[in-house]
Amino acid sequence: MTARSGSAGWYLRRLSRMGPREVGGRARDVVRRRQWRSSLPDAPGVRGARFTAVLPAGAVAAVPPDAAKRLVAEADRLLAGHAVFFGVSRDDLADPDWSFDPKTGRSAPRVHAFDVPYRDEETVGDIKQIWEPSRHQYLTVLAAAYALTGDERYAERVDAHLRSWWAGNPPLRGVHWTSGIELGIRLVSWVWIRRLLDGWPGAAVLFEDNPVALEQIWHHQRWLAAFPSRGSSANNHVIAEAAGQLAASCAFGWFPSSARWRADALRSLERNLRGNTFLSGLNRELATEYHGLVLELGLAALAEADAAGVPVPATVRPVLLRMTDALAAVVDNRLRPPRQGDADDGHGLVLDGEGTDRWASLLATGDAVFGRLDWWPAVTGTDVRTALLTALLRPYPEHAGAPAVSRPANRPSHFADAGMTVLRGPQEIWCRCDGGPHGFLSIAAHAHADALSVEVRHDGVDVLADPGTFCYHGQPQWRRYFRSTLGHNTLELDGADQSVSGGPFLWTRQARSRVLVADTAGAGEGGTVRWAAEHDGYGPGVHRRRVELTPASRELTVVDEVRGGPRRAVRLAFHLGPAITADLVGHRAALSWSRDGEDRSAVLELPEGLSWTAHRGESDPPLGWYSAGFGRKEPATTLVGSGFADGTEQFTTVLGFRG
Repeated sequence: MTARSGSAGWYLRRLSRMGPREVGGRARDVVRRRQWRSSLPDAPGVRGARFTAVLPAGAVAAVPPDAAKRLVAEADRLLAGHAVFFGVSRDDLADPDWSFDPKTGRSAPRVHAFDVPYRDEETVGDIKQIWEPSRHQYLTVLAAAYALTGDERYAERVDAHLRSWWAGNPPLRGVHWTSGIELGIRLVSWVWIRRLLDGWPGAAVLFEDNPVALEQIWHHQRWLAAFPSRGSSANNHVIAEAAGQLAASCAFGWFPSSARWRADALRSLERNLRGNTFLSGLNRELATEYHGLVLELGLAALAEADAAGVPVPATVRPVLLRMTDALAAVVDNRLRPPRQGDADDGHGLVLDGEGTDRWASLLATGDAVFGRLDWWPAVTGTDVRTALLTALLRPYPEHAGAPAVSRPANRPSHFADAGMTVLRGPQEIWCRCDGGPHGFLSIAAHAHADALSVEVRHDGVDVLADPGTFCYHGQPQWRRYFRSTLGHNTLELDGADQSVSGGPFLWTRQARSRVLVADTAGAGEGGTVRWAAEHDGYGPGVHRRRVELTPASRELTVVDEVRGGPRRAVRLAFHLGPAITADLVGHRAALSWSRDGEDRSAVLELPEGLSWTAHRGESDPPLGWYSAGFGRKEPATTLVGSGFADGTEQFTTVLGFRG
């Protein structure tokens, strides 16, 4: 059973995944926290501070009109006090309570930051609901609306909310001083708020001429310098910490420590961007939304360095370039990337209104900074962020000393280091096959037990879907389900996951996968493409899977085998997307859906050696759900085949598209 994060058992398992260096660093953190309890220094005095990291002339005018219209509509909703965070509607944003969770009705205790048990929902509430507004990304939207319209109502609301937040969350008091990623992202937001309000008469009074603001900015950076994520936690969190520290030390470089913080942040960003990214450009967490978060944070940090004229290590831009090319390679024809691993809707920089395509925005920014390749998919949508962010970023070829980067001449379909293969067929058939590492670092925090899973779309519609994530804290049965083996399109043996969980963000044993075949050479000419892989998560014996996409028949064939070991109980799951209607008769399921007003259909021929049942919206235990975003779930059909395997059977599934 999965342990509750924060229990004694969880801490022991977490400790077992740390190396000596990490243990020593965390021990020093404990000592430092005790020291900080006894004394809280005042921020050093600042005289004559000026904000110079402004937008270049013409940047705001370059924002496309339709993107500006969406932004202003969003800002008007925020001005009226309305917002939605993780599926929960809030009407209290005119005057928010910064510690209140509307989902549970609880408020986080206003005690010393190091005493807040933020993982305990019974005491604190849903921490994501509390933290998200305090990233102040909704305030960057209001500030951007001011920059575009000159309407001072937006600036005045930003002013009121920042002053309220600073008053209610003094340094080291309360839940908003407990996690470095929150402080880092908040600093990025504050830099952009100050930049976007630059034409407003009250901007300097709010920031550089305001002792409270200066104290907050200084203490945020002091905290980040003292308590970096380290060792097994050096994933996307450390990128956010370094990006926020770099952004603030460049744009708010008014303090005696600013130069040191800036240098340290640059070193951390360079080291951890490389460490978090495969050479292929995919993020090592193998969680697609964190690929987007890290790319956004990396670009935002780079923009601050460029705006301040601060040289960055020569390796930083190539990593961001490879990440952008990788993103362009894996998206489907509707610019949707894979739904792999954890996803919590986290963004590095928000300057847009509802309806803006995050992935199209990243590709548009990549086009402006790095230049698109011929095989990149076309981006037709517009956004605000690209125009404003690229006004600060230097185009890659113009950067002095930029190393030469070999970019792929054709669209990659197999990423050997990440174990991801994308099979493409006619009528925009897209299939992702997973034969990669379980996750990143010793705890693989954001991994799912999804080895050898497949994800299939037709013209951007989820047919065989990855169900998503839904939640992190507070609902352990749902956390277990959405990251379980049964919760993915793969094979489960003996009712157990392939990898062993030690808690919500901890895996104590990780299945090892290897790709045996990745033959995608004929994809462009309409030839059959193939993939095969195996994993050892159910030793003794291995689960081996073969996938073949045949364009002529528009069929996808999946063959599962359990090789070696004793007779085992088998469950084979296929999760259908929420738009799919299924009629299961015996071992045959007729699938139907519509796309842009057209009816589509497919037939799923399931292995006859298994007994098949359909499940939808079941809660005890959970089965048959799809999470489109964090905090949201909806019923969807899951087909489960049950039986036994003794090492001689093959379970063959054929998905044939008909219309």
